[in-house]
Amino acid sequence: KARVILIAGPSSSGKTTFAKRLLIQLRVLGLRPVIISLDDYFVDRERTPKDKDGNYDFDSLGAIDIELFNQNLMDLLKGKCVEIPSFDFKLGKRKWTGHRLCLAKDQPIIIEGIHGLNEALTPQIPRKSKFKIYVSALTQLNLDYHNRISTTDTRLVRRIVRDYKFRGHSALDTLKMWPKVRRGEELYIFPFQEEADVMFNSALPYELSVLKVFAESLLIQVQDDSNEYSEALRLLKMLEYFLPITNIEDIPRTSILREFIGRSVFKY
Repeated sequence: KARVILIAGPSSSGKTTFAKRLLIQLRVLGLRPVIISLDDYFVDRERTPKDKDGNYDFDSLGAIDIELFNQNLMDLLKGKCVEIPSFDFKLGKRKWTGHRLCLAKDQPIIIEGIHGLNEALTPQIPRKSKFKIYVSALTQLNLDYHNRISTTDTRLVRRIVRDYKFRGHSALDTLKMWPKVRRGEELYIFPFQEEADVMFNSALPYELSVLKVFAESLLIQVQDDSNEYSEALRLLKMLEYFLPITNIEDIPRTSILREFIGRSVFKY
């Protein structure tokens, strides 16, 4: 019987909201799942691998303390209590705050992170004890018989809106970092899709009509002298095919869209 639920997916696929909603549904079924964040298991900054440009590669599996992570999981599955670390992103250091976790024998563990499908993340955990879920926004809409709407574009528009609302980033900032995000997906996520036990499609038929309300004004601000101007124009052209949904209050507070447009019942 699987005790460890691993959730992975590309950027802005909605995996965080999925994990939170799964937690609630498992509780409804009488289980008492706990969520463990991979972010708490980052190695100290000086031990973080660097990419070919000499920048820290936080998406690399080497940025995770695999040994400690697996030891904690093994101990929890054996009924032992463990102290869970936390990571100070400002200092780039691990901290120990006395956060102890104990599990009963029937309590599942939910782990959300980009490496969830990679067996190298949990080599000490038997495969039969793991259930892997791949989350992505697989847009089902086409413009016509010959032109589809890219699933990557849907995620990019999601991220542009979310980055502005929650991180203070402009559309230009997000477009500049997007190639690096895509590189991480190609290296660390997509090669392991076939490892998933199930796939969850987080795309909503109406979401681009909602995101258009937020994204258009952000994309218009990208200046024509920037390298990202043509990409901004392309996205604006795509959004022209959608009528806006302006009554945002009609979007359920539990919707996966709220992860990007705000006012969700969940905390992120």
